[in-house]
Amino acid sequence: MKSTFFSVRKEDSESFKNIFSDSMYHIFLFNGNGKIIVDFVEYEFNGRTVFFSSPFQNIQILSETQFEVEILNFHSDFYCIEYHKKEVACNGLLFNNIYLFPHFSLHEEVYKEISNYFSKIQKVDYHEDFSGSVLQSYLQLILAISSREKNKLLFDKELIKDDFNDLKSFQNLVEEHFLSEKNLAFYADLLHVTSNTLSKKIKSKFNKTPSQIIQERVILEAKKQIHLTRKSIKEIAIELNFNDEFHFSKYFKKHVGISPTQFRKEAGISIVADLYK
Repeated sequence: MKSTFFSVRKEDSESFKNIFSDSMYHIFLFNGNGKIIVDFVEYEFNGRTVFFSSPFQNIQILSETQFEVEILNFHSDFYCIEYHKKEVACNGLLFNNIYLFPHFSLHEEVYKEISNYFSKIQKVDYHEDFSGSVLQSYLQLILAISSREKNKLLFDKELIKDDFNDLKSFQNLVEEHFLSEKNLAFYADLLHVTSNTLSKKIKSKFNKTPSQIIQERVILEAKKQIHLTRKSIKEIAIELNFNDEFHFSKYFKKHVGISPTQFRKEAGISIVADLYK
């Protein structure tokens, strides 16, 4: 196993004050106060926190005080979250969901439990037989625990808000129309509200504007097609309703920071691209 595909390390929070982006999935574990910035959207954190990011998201962690950050990195070639979705349903919950916050707070005992698995991973000799299987098992435990805790939060908090039905309707409409309709007025008309009212509701709920959500949904679909299929970039551009490959590549690079071709080279093509033809 290549250690570059999977690693755990500890860093000072100052190490993440500048924007970074790479081809790995990340799990951050820390206890502090400040802001996480993901693709230029700000989220506040307070106390014991776990935070998840996907390949080539732009990440910053900002705080007035320094604290230790434990970070686990893994590449899709080591552990494909789509391939293992029956074992740990974390894709769309911990990773790759534009409608959920990328982080959440942990109770002390759960925080210690995850940190303990981080420590166990650091003690594994990557050159030993079956080390890859051992590391995957630890990773699955971390993902399973985190998925369980996030599900608890969703049931406890998200569903009881008065405006949930309206916001859920917006989410459903985006899922149905994001490829063909990228104008806020289209969604506001369908929901029978003004664009300004919809913007305020969405901003208060998701911490981002409706336009940002629509853009992120297009980019998420583009990443999925590039990573999970062997379709050409031209084919993907057509499926995503772009005039041509050039305009798609320009749009993708503007929001991700690299071209679709470079994304595929760095993130790789998932094993599921061949399994589910």
